[in-house]
Amino acid sequence: MYRSDQGCILHFHPSMRRIFSIQSCDVSWISPFEHEREILFARSFVASYRDEKTHKEEYAWNAKVESENEYTQMILLTWVKYDQYIQQTMQISAMWNHQIDLNLIYTILQNNQGKIDQIIAYLSIFKTWKLQPNNIKEYEKRKKEFIERRCCNHQINLFSIFSAEEKNHKYAPIEFATISIIQNGMPFVEKDKNMNK
Repeated sequence: MYRSDQGCILHFHPSMRRIFSIQSCDVSWISPFEHEREILFARSFVASYRDEKTHKEEYAWNAKVESENEYTQMILLTWVKYDQYIQQTMQISAMWNHQIDLNLIYTILQNNQGKIDQIIAYLSIFKTWKLQPNNIKEYEKRKKEFIERRCCNHQINLFSIFSAEEKNHKYAPIEFATISIIQNGMPFVEKDKNMNK
């Protein structure tokens, strides 16, 4: 890459690393220099059966200047879906005093097309369901099965069981958790919680 007394640091938000469908990061768009055609990461091709417009919307990423001084710019790269859902997720999280996993809120938002009133009511019902000891015991029996399928977010796993019991989707709990965690991705990390506190 071209080097000068000025530079650019790319900061990959965890949402970029967690989504499997973002296949590469070619930084040629950042620099005006033709010889700077460097690909920062590339993943194996993931087949997409959707139209090109949908594919670009779901798997795109954003860049914004996070900080800069006279010598260096720090550019934050985020998954478009993270940027799309961050405000609603934080709004709902604040209503619950930041006690609910952000990726759980994100999962529910995705499945309810962003209807916040419905989501808040749904979270209340889920919280009541979670307080019943037999539901937690049932999950403890099945926990290993979820973890073996790389579904390591216990809140989403519990929600998968709850939503299957409520017949809110056509999937078995393990399938719903796998789709939510592995296929759709979990864009939020613990430090995102502190963003709006």
